[in-house]
Amino acid sequence: MESKLYSEGSRRLQDHFDTRRIADRLEKVDLLEEFTDVHRGIIEAAPMFFLATADARGRPDVSYKGGLPGFVRVVGPSTVAFPDYNGNGMFKSLGTILDNPNVGMLFINWTDNPKKLRVLGKASIDEADPLLDDYSGAQLIVRVTAEQIFDNCPRYLHELEIKNYSKYVPEPDHEAPIPDWKRNTLYRDALPERDLTALADEEEKDKSNPK
Repeated sequence: MESKLYSEGSRRLQDHFDTRRIADRLEKVDLLEEFTDVHRGIIEAAPMFFLATADARGRPDVSYKGGLPGFVRVVGPSTVAFPDYNGNGMFKSLGTILDNPNVGMLFINWTDNPKKLRVLGKASIDEADPLLDDYSGAQLIVRVTAEQIFDNCPRYLHELEIKNYSKYVPEPDHEAPIPDWKRNTLYRDALPERDLTALADEEEKDKSNPK
């Protein structure tokens, strides 16, 4: 049987450790191309996920994406969407997507019946996506059309609990603070105009309202 999930390297290791039969069964039972209600629950409750990309030369990268629960949405049978917020301006992940749209997403539910969910597919980026209006502070929307959706064994997950959500996540009626690194003289003069304007506005407020 030709596998959609496994590489030749995977097959060599499966044969070496006598796991090909269970690997085939897991692919047959668990590999899907559309999200279930359980998948939707994991994704839309997640305050974070890991995004894997590879550039046109195959060099990999992985990044953490965080927001408030619901910031990633299932918007179609096989499609998820999430916002890109103002960051460090490197655009490592999103820039790589423009060169190579193949991505991997890993969602983890750390507590209350721990679960892992892998989503592999193709990503696209849109500055005019209609979902932009739904996300305060978003500058782009990324949509991923899943080709492989796979529940992953959670046995080695440590039980972790979120103490607080990041104060830097944009929200309606909440002005997120400017991160300290943008005040550092090593970087400040190279910041984009919008950040320089925000810093100037903050400093003007501080002058008008001394502590």
